[in-house]
Amino acid sequence: MASLTLRSPSQTASSSRRLPLPLYLRQRSSNLQFDGAPSLSRRIRAQNAGKCDVTEPLDLANGKPTIPVINGRTLPKFYESTSMQNTVNRTSSRLKLFSGTANPTLSREIARYMGKELSKINIKRFADGEIYVQLQESVRGCDVYLIQPTCPPANENLMELLIMIDACRRASAKNITATQGRESIGAKLVANVLTKSGADRVLACDLHSGQSMGYFDIPVDHVYCQPVILDYLASKTISSNDLVVVSPDVGGVARARAFAKKLSDAPLAIVDKRRHAHNVAEVMNLIGDVKGKVAVMVDDMIDTAGTITKGAELLHQEGAREVYACCTHAVFSPPAIERLSSGLFQEVIVTNTLPVPEKNYFPQLTILSVANLLGETIWRVHDDGSVSSIFQ
Repeated sequence: MASLTLRSPSQTASSSRRLPLPLYLRQRSSNLQFDGAPSLSRRIRAQNAGKCDVTEPLDLANGKPTIPVINGRTLPKFYESTSMQNTVNRTSSRLKLFSGTANPTLSREIARYMGKELSKINIKRFADGEIYVQLQESVRGCDVYLIQPTCPPANENLMELLIMIDACRRASAKNITATQGRESIGAKLVANVLTKSGADRVLACDLHSGQSMGYFDIPVDHVYCQPVILDYLASKTISSNDLVVVSPDVGGVARARAFAKKLSDAPLAIVDKRRHAHNVAEVMNLIGDVKGKVAVMVDDMIDTAGTITKGAELLHQEGAREVYACCTHAVFSPPAIERLSSGLFQEVIVTNTLPVPEKNYFPQLTILSVANLLGETIWRVHDDGSVSSIFQ
């Protein structure tokens, strides 16, 4: 598996060898043309240009994946929008970024892309577990963005977000936007609580169900992160004739179909699960042909990895040559790591909307950063620009 490792500019030696970069690290001046249906029949290499500090490939013997990050302001190819390139004001002093404790690494990457510092905040827990939040700089009249995904422990992180919102409201913030990594199971209840606590807007990544936006009485900006995965896959040596996109269940067909359309309109296969009675084992059938092909399984999240692992077993039984697992949110509840690292998958590709603890690293894991995408979205929301145009 091709790997990248990130260093700060001060750590990057002048003699470091530049490696082939995924497509989404290329500059706009690349001579490679994409029209939403990239050709995978050739190996894609990036020019030694752009603001990305890339060093030697990571030795996967220690099982640690990599997080490709752009230090400049170049968006992935699927997200580039020439119509908005010069219309967003990126110098506002009335924009404040605050990070909760759920995913501080992603918060720092977003701030780096935006060319801003994270605003100062003190968050601690008392001995009895009560959460204490203190803003350490003024937010009066400012647009405040709170970066706090509801990852495990979900209840604690949600409560921390609510207290952060309340603190900003009491400090006279003009607008408060809650940035979440994924939706809660009790989406309607959470929508009501976020609204009542004082949030003016929600910025969410790849909601499990698009209908969840209707639960909110405040604006919701839905950010799609899967094109970052698309660009990464486009950089691999996979012939478009050998590729098939697989939905691990019937409920994810629309997502997989949209994914396949971007990959040279690749064929689609569906894993059909049926349980005829309670406490009776599931009967799994495959709709579509995967024999001799590279199967790319697509889902919005991987929790315990039961569904996607059973699907991979079926794909191998049906003759698939390789199986890739792709998702936006890496929840990875036990026993997900054991299942994903069992050898069924050639590669497991996720994003960093949720933090992946080091103990959960395994050799097949690749983590892609969505920090630049979220940073660009925040700028456009702040400047009343178009968010949907990013994805066109």
